[in-house]
Amino acid sequence: QVQLVESGGGSVQAGGSLRLSCAVSGRTSSSSYNMGWFRQAPGKEREFVATIRWSRGSPNYADSAKGRFTISRDNAKSTVYLQMNSLKPEDTAVYYCAASKYPLATYYSRLEYDYWGQGTQVTVSS
Repeated sequence: QVQLVESGGGSVQAGGSLRLSCAVSGRTSSSSYNMGWFRQAPGKEREFVATIRWSRGSPNYADSAKGRFTISRDNAKSTVYLQMNSLKPEDTAVYYCAASKYPLATYYSRLEYDYWGQGTQVTVSS
């Protein structure tokens, strides 16, 4: 069973930076294909932020994340990161790490991800 544990959330002022980490345990080379970050603000749907494959390939980002967020992975540590710069109050949300067992047909759909972390709160004040 793949387990995901996020860390690195917190409170920052607008314009600041945070780096989220997602430690993956129970993973084998065939147990997860893509890793993603999603976020959910109060009263809103959970939305896609970024995704990356454990193998080669370019990451994908939501329009709201392009140019400000960077997703990366450390295969040796089975850890995925989300570097968030130039944070805005509208980035305030609970951020979730997710893993898919299979190649993604629609990388931005939360329905394609099979495992989820417990979430970490990010609060950006103006």
